[in-house]
Amino acid sequence: MRAGKDLTEKPIYSLTDGRLLGKVKDLYLDSNLERVVGLYLGSEGIFSRKNMLINRDRVTLFGVDAVLVADSEVVLEEAQVAELDTWVRRQDLAGRDVDTPGGTRVGIIGDILVNDEGTVVGFKLARTFVEGPISRKHAVAREVVVDTGGEDGVMTIDLAQAEQHDLSAE
Repeated sequence: MRAGKDLTEKPIYSLTDGRLLGKVKDLYLDSNLERVVGLYLGSEGIFSRKNMLINRDRVTLFGVDAVLVADSEVVLEEAQVAELDTWVRRQDLAGRDVDTPGGTRVGIIGDILVNDEGTVVGFKLARTFVEGPISRKHAVAREVVVDTGGEDGVMTIDLAQAEQHDLSAE
């Protein structure tokens, strides 16, 4: 398990010809914040800026030093991806409040935690406002999330489950 920021700034290489395609600038997540669905490479162009990305299904390996993709033709402009409007950028999650269904403020999201397959297993908290296991772990598991906060910008978790869940077992 590693933080999403650990995947950023990694070079992206094509397996077929070894070509450097760019660097990972950020990650796209699905609307339920369950898995990485794309890699954001940044913008290109001087006058008409175009955001470039790679679909997750074209990624072969999230390595320690680099990301490997199937071939050199994997880079797309965001206009070529119909479902992009439902995706969430990792950087847009940073600073999102986390609370309980009763309104108790738990913390603020700092980053995502992903496994080697790109599945989101939890969220690293930049700040915590409660005492106990969450303040010691500074993280909550994805499976304790009741509402991702897509509508109101506030993620809601089940606090009792979050305190009992051990992220290190992921």
